[in-house]
Amino acid sequence: MDRRSFLLASSATAAAWALPGMSWAAPGKSAFRWVPQADLALLDPMFTTVAMTQVHAQLVFDTLFGLDSQYLPSPQMAAGHTSENDGLLWKITLRDGLAFHDGSPVRAQDAVASIKRWSKRDLMGRSLMQATESLTALDDKTIQFKLSKPFPLILHALGRQSGNMACIMPERLASQPETEAVKEMVGSGPFTFAAAKWVSGSRVVYEKFAGYVPRKDDRKLDFAAGPKIAHVDEVHWHIIPDRATAIAALQANEVDGVEMVDSDFLPILTQDPNIKLVKRSLPP
Repeated sequence: MDRRSFLLASSATAAAWALPGMSWAAPGKSAFRWVPQADLALLDPMFTTVAMTQVHAQLVFDTLFGLDSQYLPSPQMAAGHTSENDGLLWKITLRDGLAFHDGSPVRAQDAVASIKRWSKRDLMGRSLMQATESLTALDDKTIQFKLSKPFPLILHALGRQSGNMACIMPERLASQPETEAVKEMVGSGPFTFAAAKWVSGSRVVYEKFAGYVPRKDDRKLDFAAGPKIAHVDEVHWHIIPDRATAIAALQANEVDGVEMVDSDFLPILTQDPNIKLVKRSLPP
């Protein structure tokens, strides 16, 4: 396979699933080897606002809506939604075929439990629930918000990739106290979290989820909106705190990407034909 190295210069790289195969993880398996800006310490995206947890969550979990690079919401897990009664009644329908990594189907009850847990941790979520008279699952596919007053940013709140993320997890996990971080990572995103391969301070591994169902439309992935199609079998995070060591690993083709690099390294990196510098600014 041809070497294609990238230097990812962004605050958080959310599109790891969209990168083409870079290297071989094992016979017949491709992997993207990435050096993040920091170690992964907390796994629960509802419990913390740490950037690395948000990147981790975008691989493992999915949200009802996603925000594109213009900060506009687009259905993700949702097939669509309706708004009635001057914005006081919202119904969100789930897409067909959605499944969690443990094999269980994604239900509206899971989404309701997840949103309720998220709203106890997130400021915007708390504001949404203060405007909510009731949040219920009408059936396995339909989520209903009855609002006491209009909340125009409801779709933005459910699709936000910053703050505490409204990730959808099984009801059994979302029902755990919001004061305790969920330790079992079961989402419905394009990658599973390989807990047995996680070595804190050294390595994090994600594996392609064969049961992931991307959106089926003509839209291309735009930040967190659109189909999240995994082009590699695995994603490896190599935790290398020293940036000089990380750059040396990139130049030696030991890793495929490095995030957040000091400008002091730019003169050297721009002269290497095997390295591409990518600058991304992400919506809040």
